[in-house]
Formats: sequence, C-alpha cells, structure tokens
Amino acid sequence: MKTLTACTAFAALVATPLIADEFTPAIENFYQSEVANWSSAQVLIDAINTQNGRTAAYDQARIDELDLAWRAEVGAENRPTIDPVLESAAADFLRGQVEASGGRITEVFIMDARGLNVAASDVTSDFWQGDEAKFSETYPKGPESMHVSDVELDDSTQRYQGQLSVTITDPATGAAIGAMTVGVDAEALM
Repeated sequence: MKTLTACTAFAALVATPLIADEFTPAIENFYQSEVANWSSAQVLIDAINTQNGRTAAYDQARIDELDLAWRAEVGAENRPTIDPVLESAAADFLRGQVEASGGRITEVFIMDARGLNVAASDVTSDFWQGDEAKFSETYPKGPESMHVSDVELDDSTQRYQGQLSVTITDPATGAAIGAMTVGVDAEALM
C-alpha cells in the first residue's frame, strides 16, 4: 500500500509546474553528463544529412501525407513509412543508448531539417515533429539550442517523462542539420 501511495503522489506531483521547474536542471545535467558525448555520433550525422538530401524539396502537403501514413501504420503489421525509421544503423545506435541508460532514457529519436523522423528507438505517435516545440525550439534556433518539456505521461512509452530536445549540428560544417529528442524517465532523475 505504501508503494501505491508513493506512486500516486509522484504522479500527482509531476504534473505541477514546480516539479517541471525542478526537473529542468536535472535533465540538463543528465544531457551534459550522459547524452552530449554521443549526440553527434557520425552514424546520426550521416543519417540526418542523407535524409535532408531527400526531403529538402518536400512541401507541406507531402509532409502531411507522410504524417497521415505514419499515424495509420502505428500498430499495423505493414509499415512502409515507419519501418525505415526503426530499421537502420542509426536506429540501432539509438536503441543501444536507451539500453545503456539503465532505464533512464525511455525513447530517443532524431529529426531532419523539416522535422521529419530520421531514426527512432521506438515508434513515435507521429512522423512529423515540425509543428511541436521539440523541433521549433531547437533546429530553427540554430546550434546549441535546447528545449525541455514539462513532465507528463507519455502516450508512446506509458511512463512519466520529460523530453529534452537539442539541435544536432554537423561537426564538419558547424551547421544545424536537425534535432534530437531524448525522453527521460522523471522518477529516475528526481
């Protein structure tokens, strides 16, 4: 009963702005100590640059079409839009980072310059992140931009998490090329 009460109290607290404010320094510290060293891995840079070459000319109608296709494929057996994002060297690398985190990272995905998923550790609820703060507060604002979300129950992971999103910069050019979002288990950092 004590565990149930503690979990219920935690669930109630993580939704408050106070906890979100307390979570921000913890997640930023986690990024610096645990994520920054692999966030510019060549496998991620190559995947983003390759996809940027394919998607640069996409208009909003094409992006919406792909996003609708992705949403329709979530939970389906045939997933021609989703599978390339989950079945790549970059996705394998991201899953390795989730596993190595010992449960602290709940999910991680990278996006191209249009806000489209490039690689992901797990299926996300949608393909286009370009209309969300995880993208709009990072990539368009340039190198070293960071966004920390409020702590909430995530639909795709079913865990209380905060998301840390950062601009991904190509080390060879110094140019912003995309973004990365790391879902972090709130309880693991508090």
